[in-house]
Amino acid sequence: MERTLSSELFFEEKAVNNQASMPLRVLANLMLWQRRISSRHQLARLDSRLLADAGISEAQRYEELSKPFWR
Repeated sequence: MERTLSSELFFEEKAVNNQASMPLRVLANLMLWQRRISSRHQLARLDSRLLADAGISEAQRYEELSKPFWR
């Protein structure tokens, strides 16, 4: 089957874009994990009155705090 020049360029460009976006995806994941860690630390510091104001039960807080940072 004959391949055209344009189809070759398309596949090469797609491969280059995938390689270039890899560091961005890694950085985005690191930033997401840092935000999760930070928000869970803040959640851990809330007293029962603030939890009630936010509509969060102790069970929900415990469930969120027990998750690893990547989930």
